[in-house]
Amino acid sequence: MSTQHTIFIVDDDAGSRDSLRALLQSAGFQVRDYPSALAFLDDNITIGGCLIADVLMPEMTGWELQTEVVRRAIALPVIFITGHGDVPLAVRAMKAGAVDFIEKPFTDKALLTSVDMALKIGAADRNRSAVAQQALVLLSNLTPRERQVLEQIVAGRSNKIAAHELSISPRTIDIHRARIMSKLHARSVADLVRTSLAASLPPLTIH
Repeated sequence: MSTQHTIFIVDDDAGSRDSLRALLQSAGFQVRDYPSALAFLDDNITIGGCLIADVLMPEMTGWELQTEVVRRAIALPVIFITGHGDVPLAVRAMKAGAVDFIEKPFTDKALLTSVDMALKIGAADRNRSAVAQQALVLLSNLTPRERQVLEQIVAGRSNKIAAHELSISPRTIDIHRARIMSKLHARSVADLVRTSLAASLPPLTIH
């Protein structure tokens, strides 16, 4: 953690902004916070750091904000804060370039870990081929059925919907999910999405 980094918070909830600001400042970061995506964009950011944004906001959603950040070539890795029902949207955002999403309620440690990861990603030019190769090695440990379950998870589908799509029980999905998390050394759904995207996991059909 370093004071040379600025963390930008975009959230329409004042209480959430205050809580995040206090946590990040206590960890030694400089913080700027905004009540809306438009207010953030009006600030014409030119310094490095990372952006933490709520997914669902009025006027402009976090997803729309990320799209604009990419369009304007604002060099800030994006972390989304999301409620459980917003996970499919957060997964979509990761596919478009967000580095992580954190589901509410989250711990201080989870947030700071995500910020640390985002800053490392933003500070260095990642060796994408090496990242892809590592992801492919991990994915090679999955069975065909586990890869299908992974595709369902990455698509943001619930266990119930995934079970219906694959004609298996939700309990079986749970078992596969646990095995996938272990094989991919994943701590969260976001980790699974990241590994899958890094390897450009192709669709797989079981006959």
